[in-house]
Amino acid sequence: MVSTVVSTVAAGAADFQLVPIGHVRTPWRKGDCPKSTRAARETGRAAEIMIEAQYRSGLVGLERASHLIALGWFAGASRDALVLQPQHLAEPQGCFALRSPARPNPIGLSIVRVTGLDRATGVIGVEALDWFDGTAVIDLKPYYPVNDLYPEASIREPRRVVGGA
Repeated sequence: MVSTVVSTVAAGAADFQLVPIGHVRTPWRKGDCPKSTRAARETGRAAEIMIEAQYRSGLVGLERASHLIALGWFAGASRDALVLQPQHLAEPQGCFALRSPARPNPIGLSIVRVTGLDRATGVIGVEALDWFDGTAVIDLKPYYPVNDLYPEASIREPRRVVGGA
């Protein structure tokens, strides 16, 4: 399928240049942020994705999506840790085997349920989000269950730490 470009932004953008399209409003600060979107949902605390004015025309048609794939830039995360020792696992793991923000490119990914959309103000209400307040949003994509859902997907859990150390 070929897409037709209706409008463009970021003239002159170079490869690998990221442009934040907005930021999030969440109740989370360092030290109290849930470890997953599921854990954030369990708190019952909603969040908002705030899209900058120059990118709001990109929201046209987004009302069709019940869920979004949100990509964020986790500023301040370690960018030189390739092997990490999670507290809950007995053995170190490579950063690509974990969902930790510590990685060469600290890009966060969450799937969120949309609870509201105001294209005029660029505010997208979401059920929950496990990102620090103010985290830069670098992209949004609609979640398509027919393409994005893999019921057979699994993670084989490594040995867990017994006794805390």
